[in-house]
Amino acid sequence: MRFGMRKIIVLTFVSLDGVMQAPGGPEEDPSGGFKYGGWMVNYGDEFLMQEMMNQMSRPYEALLGRKTYEIFASYWPHANPDEEPLAGIINRSKKYVVSKTLQNPSWENTIVINGDVVAEIKRLKNMDGPELQVSGSSNLIQTLLKHDLIDEFWLKIFPVTLGTGKRLFGEGTLPAAFTLQKCEVSQKGVIIASYVRDGELKTGSFAR
Repeated sequence: MRFGMRKIIVLTFVSLDGVMQAPGGPEEDPSGGFKYGGWMVNYGDEFLMQEMMNQMSRPYEALLGRKTYEIFASYWPHANPDEEPLAGIINRSKKYVVSKTLQNPSWENTIVINGDVVAEIKRLKNMDGPELQVSGSSNLIQTLLKHDLIDEFWLKIFPVTLGTGKRLFGEGTLPAAFTLQKCEVSQKGVIIASYVRDGELKTGSFAR
């Protein structure tokens, strides 16, 4: 199967005030003294899980930062596919991890990117293959944003504010326009929204 030039898609849990740090637990990423790890856990339900399954059951390869990769690598290879349906999918998928320090990763199907990161990611986009999904990886996302390399955002927006923490759209984000492709809401108030890159930002004025 030929895929053609492929998209980079960011899948992210994010608070109302734009924070994406440590949604799954206190130990996930306490850097910077972040005290609210696990802020999305009480909002999980079958609807949200099914949506994640739908998104990650497509043909894809993962593009990850080192911290997120290490969190995934400590869990998914040991998960039971009968109990965790995503385990088999994630373990079989090719995984590109951006890191200057990681060597000889033991998780199957892992390729380390440690040179010119932007040039290598552009090369990956131009290779034949399935879409590249980015989960977590806040530092990597900032690099992708600065170089306008993200084609779609698949966001899960939770009804909480955190006031501090690593934000999805940090300093250096380029002005850009997006089109809302899909939007649903879970019974617990989580907005699941998909945005597709749609050209340059256009401004105007209501003044006459």
